[in-house]
Amino acid sequence: MKKYKAKILLVEDDPNLSLVLVDYLEMLTYEAVLCKDGEHGLNTFKSTKFDLCILDIMLPRKDGFTLAQEIRRINQDVPIVFLTAKSLKEDRIKGFKIGCDDYITKPFSTEELSLRIDAILKRCLIKNRYSEPDQKETFKIGKYNFDYSNMELIGPSGKQNLTRKEADLLRMLCLHQNTILKREVALRAIWGDDDYFVGRSMDVFITKLRKYLKEDPNISITNVHGTGFKFEVTQDITEEN
Repeated sequence: MKKYKAKILLVEDDPNLSLVLVDYLEMLTYEAVLCKDGEHGLNTFKSTKFDLCILDIMLPRKDGFTLAQEIRRINQDVPIVFLTAKSLKEDRIKGFKIGCDDYITKPFSTEELSLRIDAILKRCLIKNRYSEPDQKETFKIGKYNFDYSNMELIGPSGKQNLTRKEADLLRMLCLHQNTILKREVALRAIWGDDDYFVGRSMDVFITKLRKYLKEDPNISITNVHGTGFKFEVTQDITEEN
C-alpha cells in the first residue's frame, strides 16, 4: 500500500481511453484528475498541485506540446509523460526538448504505463528525500558564478536563469571537472533513462550550456566520442557553502 496518494493530471480527449485510464490509475491508488482539452488542463494545473502530468499530444483547444511548455513555465520539476499515437522520431525529440520525462506510444499496455509511472515517482521521491533546500550550493566557474540552488548563472553580461535540468547538468559537470562525465551516468541521474532519444535531448542541453559560458574562452565542454563529456576550466572550480 502506498503511504502517499500521488495526484496525477491526465489530459486526454478520447472518452473511452480516458475512462479506462482513470479507473486503472485509481485502482493503483493514485488520485487521477481528468481534463479533456489543453485549456482545461492548463487551468486545472494552475489551481492544483500535481505529482505527475500525463498529456496526450493531439488535444483540442491547445495541443500537448504547447500545454507542456506552459506547464514548464509554471513548474520546472513536475514530471511530464506524453501519451500519443505519434511515433515519429521528430516528435519524440521535440517532446524531450520541451522537457518531458517519458514518452509512451499508443497502443500500450496498462502494465507498461504503471511501471513507467512508478519509476518516475520513485525517482522524484528519492530526489526530494535527499535534497537539502537550505544548503546553498554555489560554484566559481572562471568568470562565472553558478548558484545551483537558485538555478542562476551570473557572468560578465549579467544573470542567466537556468531550467532545472540545465542546473542539474551544469552541477554534474562542475563536480566532474577535468574528468570524463559518462553519458549514461548523467542521463540516468537527471533524466532517469539513457535511451537514444533522451541522449539527443541531453546534447541540446550541452549546446545551451556552451552558449551560456561562451564569454570565458578558458571554459570548454568537450565531447569524448562514445563515452561522455569533459568539462575543463583553466581556473579551478571551488564550491562555496
